[in-house]
Amino acid sequence: MQNNSDRFFVLTGGPGSGKTTLIEALRRAGFATAVEAGRAIIGGTALPWHDRALFAELMLSWEMRSHQVACEHPGPVFFDRGVPDTLGYLRLTDLRVPEHVMHAAERFRYAGRVFIAPPWPDIFTQDAERKQTLDEAERTYHALVGVYSELGYELVPLPLAPVEVRVRYVLAEAGLR
Repeated sequence: MQNNSDRFFVLTGGPGSGKTTLIEALRRAGFATAVEAGRAIIGGTALPWHDRALFAELMLSWEMRSHQVACEHPGPVFFDRGVPDTLGYLRLTDLRVPEHVMHAAERFRYAGRVFIAPPWPDIFTQDAERKQTLDEAERTYHALVGVYSELGYELVPLPLAPVEVRVRYVLAEAGLR
């Protein structure tokens, strides 16, 4: 596998912290993006509240596919979550972490600096696809901090600021502006 990690930027964090809004703003600014697996695959029998293990497997498959597709794009790509998020999800839900998930998290690499959105109660909402509580969002954030740190990534916290400010911050920190 060709090493593209220096141009693959992950935005991660708990639900309801503004990641997807930021990804959409980056897409509108002309950057390539990869959408979050969770929202894309919710449906059928893989609902996270019905079959967490199946949901994790589909999430992993989606993230690996997104990584492979991004390899075909020559410039920077921003990911709404990455392969290590599946590992964080399994740990958060107290499910066994299969060896292939750990292997994938080690193999499918991203830029060394990962952007993490801290919990932001002022913008947190629930909807048909986001059933987690703010407490679950905070626990997700801490699980992801642990996973990405263990995998050797440097975490760059996003400011609790309007999306335009976040876009400028991410581009500056990624060395793209």
